[in-house]
Amino acid sequence: MTRTRPFPVRVAVVATCLAASAALAQTLVGPAAGGGTIVPTNQLVRPAGDTVEFAARPVDVAFSPDGSRVFAKHNGGVLVLDAATWKELQNISCGGASMVGLAVRASDAAVYTTTAKDELVELTRADDGTYKVARRIKLPGPGGKGSSFPCGIALGPSDAKAYVCLSVNNTLAEVDLTTGRVEREIPVGVAPYGVVLTPDASEAYVTCWGGRRPAEGQATAPSAGTPVAVDARGIASGGGVAVVSLAKGEMGTFIDTGRSPCAIAMSPDAGRVYVANANDDTLSVIDTKARTVAHTVNVKPDASLPFGSMPHGVALADDGATVLVALGGNNAVAVIDGASLGVRGFIPTGWFPGNLAVHERHLVVGNVKGVGSRTQQKNRNGLNSHNHRGSVQRVSLPDADALASMTDQVKADALVPQALLAQQRAANAAETPPAPVPARVGDPSPIQHCVYILKENRTYDQVFGAIGRGNSEPSLCIYGRTVTPNHHALADEFVLLDNYYCNGVLSADGHSWATEGNVTPYLERSFGGFTRSYTFGDDPLTYSSSGFLWDHVLAAGLSFRNYGEFDYANEKPDVGYDVFYKDWQEKTGKIRIEHNIGIANLRTYSHPDYPGWNMDIPDVYRAEIFLTELAEFEKKGMFPNLVFIYLPNDHTSGTGEGNPTPRSLVADNDLAMGRIVEGLSKSRFWPAMAIFINEDDPQDGFDHVDGHRSLCLVVSPYSRQQGKVISTFYNQSSVYHTIQRILGLAPANQLVAASNVMTDCFVPVADLAPYRVRENTVPLCEMNPKKATLSPRMREFAEISARLELGKPDACDEDTLNRILWHDAKGEHAPYPEALAGAHGTGLPALGLTFGGAEDEDEHEDQPGAADED
Repeated sequence: MTRTRPFPVRVAVVATCLAASAALAQTLVGPAAGGGTIVPTNQLVRPAGDTVEFAARPVDVAFSPDGSRVFAKHNGGVLVLDAATWKELQNISCGGASMVGLAVRASDAAVYTTTAKDELVELTRADDGTYKVARRIKLPGPGGKGSSFPCGIALGPSDAKAYVCLSVNNTLAEVDLTTGRVEREIPVGVAPYGVVLTPDASEAYVTCWGGRRPAEGQATAPSAGTPVAVDARGIASGGGVAVVSLAKGEMGTFIDTGRSPCAIAMSPDAGRVYVANANDDTLSVIDTKARTVAHTVNVKPDASLPFGSMPHGVALADDGATVLVALGGNNAVAVIDGASLGVRGFIPTGWFPGNLAVHERHLVVGNVKGVGSRTQQKNRNGLNSHNHRGSVQRVSLPDADALASMTDQVKADALVPQALLAQQRAANAAETPPAPVPARVGDPSPIQHCVYILKENRTYDQVFGAIGRGNSEPSLCIYGRTVTPNHHALADEFVLLDNYYCNGVLSADGHSWATEGNVTPYLERSFGGFTRSYTFGDDPLTYSSSGFLWDHVLAAGLSFRNYGEFDYANEKPDVGYDVFYKDWQEKTGKIRIEHNIGIANLRTYSHPDYPGWNMDIPDVYRAEIFLTELAEFEKKGMFPNLVFIYLPNDHTSGTGEGNPTPRSLVADNDLAMGRIVEGLSKSRFWPAMAIFINEDDPQDGFDHVDGHRSLCLVVSPYSRQQGKVISTFYNQSSVYHTIQRILGLAPANQLVAASNVMTDCFVPVADLAPYRVRENTVPLCEMNPKKATLSPRMREFAEISARLELGKPDACDEDTLNRILWHDAKGEHAPYPEALAGAHGTGLPALGLTFGGAEDEDEHEDQPGAADED
């Protein structure tokens, strides 16, 4: 647990903001020299008031009835804070938590929280003021089976009932708190999230993330088994509030709002309901008598900004005279006048503020990501993306002068001026000399073709830690030059980026950052357990309304081709890697591949034979398919403006018998990438091409700078700088922004617009020399040894590897796989660089991993739920 004190708020003007941005470009993720923390979005977070940091991701907050306690629901349980001293009292493990849902009973201060599967957990207070888990009430999924993913909670005025949103069931459950039974479920819209009751408990207002049930003939896509109305891009198009008569037990009116309605609050007189629309950057104000949206408030710091503020927390202060809205994308709370509905200003928060609570003049904010992946370990020198460090913040509501100063700080730290500047279009593009990365949108570039190669789960130090230059740590390198000769050759011949970060931490958010340049609150809140969905292009509720990179390319009349992204590929018959590899080498054609791409629009532009995720298919096979079509493009004399290529095998599949060795899969990935780059560099399109190669996330590894730091290669005739080390701050949004700038497209959203374009990677004069692929030195299809030949400890690794769930990206526990890969590369007795929690809140016990050595003991400073578990 870390407590931070406030520091003076400075007044910022645009010129100061831009000067600060130039300084930030050279700054590493982590503590900033002038105070606060640089996070992987390149934003500076400096929360006002007092902040408590801890090793979790808080998603909901509430006060006790007397205001003496603050409760914070996080991905592993509930944190209890003393509201006066702002110190931790307890951290209670409740299991993986859902994305929202926390309520405190007025009569006895009992606390209720919802899990990511099917439980309403009741915490009761003892005479000494401590809390413990007293009861777990089952809330089963549809038909009484599976997970219901319960979310928001409202308690009836008599404290005898709880009303719980069951997001998978698409119902509002009425729970008798005396008997602990579900009395009834009332159907509402799609994916209910938040609920408030009228003062007399006659009605409930329920936000429905997916809006109305789709009408017959409407375009839909499935989300957790439920059809959701979608637009032409495949993104959920609706949202609204169901008004439920609790006396009749049925939904009456359905009020359409903006997209992804989530947080909800009711005015003290019950005349208004306020709804945050996370995917529209708006606040809907519902007139409860007219049953309509009376007002829609734009909550962005500047109305001309593109999408990206992402409001997903709402609270009322001053008896309803002030409305407070958490803006995840701006790291701020918007302060709105309850009468005029004008935005008064903004209060700075931690990274990605979520739910809010107010008692008297005190505002509490649950900052979902806090300061990022920064929880330190004892005696460890590496960080992993799952080292979550969220925060809970307490701040007194400011007066007008203080709020004005805070507002200036918010705009500066959230890079609002940079985002506005990045949208400016060229006035005289025809008169501007071409530049590889144009200075303004619409200025000419000699680059006409952008190739985006996306891979899986490596950090910078894992691959480049021993490269001998840049900010590198050799002790953390496990896939160095011998295993990855093409990665190293490209870094030698072109540029080495040693200050590049993945914005996300795992595949669900990593692929979203890579393809959308943004991640919605739906995903950021789901780290207690992705039981509702773990999106890989197959849940329309998770996508940003600003769309995918290819949507912007196609809308501009440019061309696009997809190779494997968002595809679940299955080989028929179902065979192992070695059998597939042999069949491919011998060209027998006995194995066919079935594809499953959830986004209809993406299927249209996807290669019909190129396989996406499947760890039984070699990446060199994928490369061959791409290179075959490249030859066809050569004949036709045309090549798409945007090409997306997925090469997943550096993920590896552990050390289980019958699977390739981890180093063999990484070598396969390296060779496939090298062959693709060589083919492209020898093509007629090379003079007008830029290739961007990065990871979707860095979670299966360690890095000494930050758990988000990863590798990125920029390969172009205009980026041959012979191994120049570039330490400018870049991230996945930078790749997205740079591609858009090259292709003449305005930035898709605020976080893309605020990111640095990768100008430093390019030079004005092209060097057209082709790249020469480096052949592998590690054998391809090198299979793991048989268990009988292994030591007891390595045999345990092999047995665990055989049980890893590899049917979907990241379905297996990342800490388990990390340990396996580390000891496979370094030896069974090499000290593991970090003790980690499981990727989805499951932890090591879920797979029965024992790891007897002292070097593998968990050494978190303040692991959530480590104490006070019932």
